[in-house]
Amino acid sequence: MTDPNSAQVEYWNAAHRWVDAQTQHDEMLEALGQLAIEALDPRPGERVLDIGCGTGTTTLEIAALVGPEGHAVGADISAPMLARAHERSVPNTTFVNADAQTYPFDEASFDGAFSRFGVMFFSDPTAAFANVRRALRPGGRLAFVCWQTFEAQEWMRVPAEAAGVAIEWSGPNPFAFGDRGVLARHLDGAGFVRVDIDGMRRTILVGGRSDLDTAVQFTLEARVGREIVAARGDEAAPLVRAALEPYVTPDGVAMEAAVWVVRAQHG
Repeated sequence: MTDPNSAQVEYWNAAHRWVDAQTQHDEMLEALGQLAIEALDPRPGERVLDIGCGTGTTTLEIAALVGPEGHAVGADISAPMLARAHERSVPNTTFVNADAQTYPFDEASFDGAFSRFGVMFFSDPTAAFANVRRALRPGGRLAFVCWQTFEAQEWMRVPAEAAGVAIEWSGPNPFAFGDRGVLARHLDGAGFVRVDIDGMRRTILVGGRSDLDTAVQFTLEARVGREIVAARGDEAAPLVRAALEPYVTPDGVAMEAAVWVVRAQHG
């Protein structure tokens, strides 16, 4: 049977830059992931699923909150990122190579499910959320953070506009849940109740706590940067640098991000 997310599996297994830039990504996304951890409120002794756990940073954070009597399970489709996660594993964590849309998690085996930007890439989001709901115990909680629209992301929009590049986002992509109504329909269709979707804006450091050169390189290696390079060639790096320079602070390149912080419950 064909994997419905085979294209995503191929992409994320080839994306070694996510491992190489682990620290940069974690520093950049830390405050946003914390919003979702606070929304989930993991409790001592609970068993929690981390969807799209990547290199395991959020799984380890959750493991610390549920304590030695609890357990955190990180699931991801990327073998390179999971390899790094396994290197960092602690006794109350488990990491599995799993597509959360189709993986046969034990029914009613988790108290909570969490994700930091790991739920936007499913070919069938309703089916994926239904599969996660099946893995939750009755009354179990789901909490995650995902991007609002591309246009709401200053840190991506500004360099694209500076380069005069228009990017078409279609299919599974980082901004698949930019429309709040679409996101709500997927969760409702999966059977979740008490769905709460809060829009929040936060300042993030592009490429983590680093300098302008690092932020420029980080941006060029992201999809928006690759699109700029494809369109502008040798002009890409100077254009991105000029776009980011006004945002330089002592901590790094600080720009605004817009996210949805989502809470829902197994009915």
